[in-house]
Amino acid sequence: MKVYTLAIESSCDETSAAVLVNGRQVLSNVISSQVPIHQKFGGVVPEIASRHHIEQVIPVVDQALADAGVALTDINHIGVTYGPGLVGSLLVGVAAAKGLSFATDIPLIGVHHMEGHIFANFLAHPDLEPPFLSLVVSGGHTMLVVVKDYETFEVLGQTRDDAAGEAFDKIARVMGYPYPGGPQIERVGAEGNPTAIEFPKALQEKGNFEFSFSGLKSAVLNYLNSAKQKGEAINEADVAASFQQAIIDVLVAKTIEAAHATGQTKVTLAGGVSANRHLQDALAAACEKEGFTFYRPSSILATDNAAMIGCRAYYMSLAGKFADLHLNAKPSIPLGQTPPLKSMPI
Repeated sequence: MKVYTLAIESSCDETSAAVLVNGRQVLSNVISSQVPIHQKFGGVVPEIASRHHIEQVIPVVDQALADAGVALTDINHIGVTYGPGLVGSLLVGVAAAKGLSFATDIPLIGVHHMEGHIFANFLAHPDLEPPFLSLVVSGGHTMLVVVKDYETFEVLGQTRDDAAGEAFDKIARVMGYPYPGGPQIERVGAEGNPTAIEFPKALQEKGNFEFSFSGLKSAVLNYLNSAKQKGEAINEADVAASFQQAIIDVLVAKTIEAAHATGQTKVTLAGGVSANRHLQDALAAACEKEGFTFYRPSSILATDNAAMIGCRAYYMSLAGKFADLHLNAKPSIPLGQTPPLKSMPI
């Protein structure tokens, strides 16, 4: 029996819709990016993002169905990101999904955005099964999560302040690079020496799986300002490389320690920052050294997309976790918290 999932993602500045069959086979994954629009502002402007989602969400859904060769009447359930994210952006996707559900009686499922990122690895690796440890690194979140089964998540630690992706974007902006900043830091840093400047690494005590990057961000800002005040030349490649390396060192060290502490032998990387090749290579090398199996999503599945939301929605449907039409956008939600559920599908 084939189970078709229609998924919608609109948590930030990508409007995306996807169609999956049986949870892991992607038939279509349409993404309308707003990056060129927001670049002139140096970051995402929530009001502008919301307006573009309104314009794009239905055309993107139509395109996803057309690309998949599937009619709306074939869809078994609709999954939608309901949080966390920008509330205005989330509301557009949630409203669209609720409207489709109401008009067609297709069951509705509210999906946690970060759980979707974790589940992107199931699409990239058909053999992957829980349990495993996941390092989730994005613009708004940095956390270590033990995925015990498809419905059980244990957060070992998360960021106390800036997320890794947020730190990348802020330092890139200060250095005059366009949004999004992470790829720019990686590009410039590729020409630099990652050990040229020793930047601080917070919360390094054993057994601490929380993260903090605000001190690192401040240290880089102070380094740049001090050099400018003294009239000293700044090697931007060295700054970018050293800053990036400080983040990667912390992420990798804590992930490996967490894997040993929890007895996990499979490690996955998830979230937008997982597209960083230096992070991928460093974590892959560390996992190989320790005898762990390393998994990461492909580049298109690393950033925000509806296919990962559809994968998560499929497994929620198997667990009977359907939402009703009272589903609402939630800009901040703890990982593993399920939205209000219906006892039966709509």
